[in-house]
Amino acid sequence: MKKIYALLLLVVFCNGPLAAQNKYAEEHYTKEDVYIPMRDGTKLFTSIYTPKDASRKQKYPMVMQRTCYSIAPYGAGKFPARLGPSETMMKEGYIFVYQDVRGRYKSEGTWTNMTPIIDKKKGKKQVDEASDTYDTIDWLLKHAANNNGKVGQWGISYPGFYTAAGILSNHPALKASSPQAPISDFFFDDFHHNGALLESYFFTYPVFGVQKTDTTSKAWYSDQMIKPETKDGYQFLLDMGPLTNADKYYKNNFFWQETINHPNYDEFWQKRSLPRHFGKVKPAVMFVGGWFDAEDLTGPLALFKTVKKSDPTAYNTIVMGPFGHGRWSRETGHTMHSNIYFGDSIATFYQKNIEAKFFQHFLKGKGDKASGLPTAYMFDTGKKEWKTFNQWPVPTATRQKLYLGADGKISMTAPAAAGSVSYISDPAKPVPYTEDNTTTMGFTPHNYMSEDQRFAGRRPDVLVYQTDVLEEDVTLGGEIMSHLKIASTGTDADFIVKLIDVYPGDTENNDYMPNKNILLSNYWQLVRLEIMPARFRNSFEKPEPLVANQKTDVKVPLQDVLHTFKKGHRIMIQVQSTAFPLFARNPQKFVENPYKAIASDYIKATETVYNDSYVEVEVLK
Repeated sequence: MKKIYALLLLVVFCNGPLAAQNKYAEEHYTKEDVYIPMRDGTKLFTSIYTPKDASRKQKYPMVMQRTCYSIAPYGAGKFPARLGPSETMMKEGYIFVYQDVRGRYKSEGTWTNMTPIIDKKKGKKQVDEASDTYDTIDWLLKHAANNNGKVGQWGISYPGFYTAAGILSNHPALKASSPQAPISDFFFDDFHHNGALLESYFFTYPVFGVQKTDTTSKAWYSDQMIKPETKDGYQFLLDMGPLTNADKYYKNNFFWQETINHPNYDEFWQKRSLPRHFGKVKPAVMFVGGWFDAEDLTGPLALFKTVKKSDPTAYNTIVMGPFGHGRWSRETGHTMHSNIYFGDSIATFYQKNIEAKFFQHFLKGKGDKASGLPTAYMFDTGKKEWKTFNQWPVPTATRQKLYLGADGKISMTAPAAAGSVSYISDPAKPVPYTEDNTTTMGFTPHNYMSEDQRFAGRRPDVLVYQTDVLEEDVTLGGEIMSHLKIASTGTDADFIVKLIDVYPGDTENNDYMPNKNILLSNYWQLVRLEIMPARFRNSFEKPEPLVANQKTDVKVPLQDVLHTFKKGHRIMIQVQSTAFPLFARNPQKFVENPYKAIASDYIKATETVYNDSYVEVEVLK
């Protein structure tokens, strides 16, 4: 189990240098390990890989990744299989820099999750990831041999956060920054969605909630990993019961304790929010994400829009591809997500024609805004092709309301008469989020983001609404907001809204499907899913109970999409209150801190959705 989790951490999260599989890096680069001092005296362990042909006449820009997931392999003469974001960039030649952030692995200092940004620092003792980035760049400019004075930064997932925070360093040598799948705010990304806890992350807390006692190249938290006697995460977490029982495993885990003691969007979480700190942006920025990223879909979209608003003159671009979390960093040949095939070598196309082009222009080329790249490079996951846009969201999009009829039909016009549909939500028998039980015990689930939703829609506690068969293609591109009109017999509830593409009955399976028992005939492909706890309907800071049996507005914002529902398909909306163990179960009885709810607080409730509810989408022509 320890080895499995260690491998997951390296492969899924850091996307950094791994154990050597080929000799290119070793044959073409030299390696130097150094400790770089920060302004407060803390030293951060850093590996510098320099092209062997670097000289006074042949200088190279630096490309840096800062990570909490280890910059292995450690030791002189030990090289990774690949340097930098891609093989393309490794062969083009850059000085690649990797750094363990403070408090992690071989670096000194104390580890803090999502280190709060200090906008106005008072003295050398006030440090954050922006200042550590600044100090690192400043040291490298003076000590890294044969650099050309220009620095780029990139990282995926948590390293994406460090990249985004690095923008705030405002170091004049930082010319290009690409936060990829960045965590932007832990109350809306990764561990929470709109404040709802992702219980699917339950097994990951040792990685983030155990301090090391000394500098190390080993995963010091491994012995804190839970070792279940089952491979069925749904059953394990259901049997665990209320989250109060988690102290059996995590009583001394500081991140778990921070999480359960801060159920609302209070100062603890707000201090860890990146978007509120962005103003003027100096480097060119390219945010990157995957439409099926189950971990950090919010981050790239939220930060791109934040920079767009805070500094309209900045070079600010975004790329969204048909990928799961970080999957654009490695080529798989046939690009799949779950059972859906999107084409061949899409990651390679991105690496060569988008990512490498971005860094080459700003670190080796003219560095002006004429990079040849659009503002938004977006993949249409229905048509399965790249599209480019000068603005995102697209200002010419038409807003359309999809009304959720009491007869189960989606209408484009408001209902003429009042109606509603109800279901019983039972926390003791929650709706599973997936049919694939093999994904419920891993580091985080991934495949559910495009999985078939027939298993859920055929349950009595899931409402299903759909259009007639489409007579022409319909492209949804941009933001989605669900406006639910609900009533509950309880005083709290979660509402989960799904956008689904229903395939025709004559759809044939593709040749690359991982599970040959799945049929794409009448497949209900998940396109987007989001949750909103009713307690946060008016404020994330100050939760409010529902008034039982009173009609109430609950807005459920879904993340952006670019998806064409093809002629012959249907558009479907599902509404439900549980998706377990992706999301922790809502007691459905309002309590001040749902993480402290006891078994008797978990009650059945009847949830009613009225037919003047609608989902507002943006339609592209």
